[in-house]
Amino acid sequence: MSIETIQNLNFGSVSPLAERGPADRPSGPGAVSFADTLGQAIGKVDAFQVEADKEANQVALGGGNLHEMALSLEKADVSMRLAMKVRNKAVDAYQEIMRMSV
Repeated sequence: MSIETIQNLNFGSVSPLAERGPADRPSGPGAVSFADTLGQAIGKVDAFQVEADKEANQVALGGGNLHEMALSLEKADVSMRLAMKVRNKAVDAYQEIMRMSV
């Protein structure tokens, strides 16, 4: 059983940072955009998932270390739960903004 990586997902109308106007880009020395930070966080979650899958496959084939596999699976689980909580908060904030009257 393999896990489809996050890079294969289609995010629809999300445009790259290069296509946005100058007002949408962060300013100042060392400024990092929210999109870049979010992308890095999603990449880390994906890396934990891939590592856990690799460890589980090694143990299933009779090799590897059961303790290392358990740690990898727990890291992947915690990171996914955190990502889901962040997503839920972002959706709640979006819905709250959409309910506001202008």
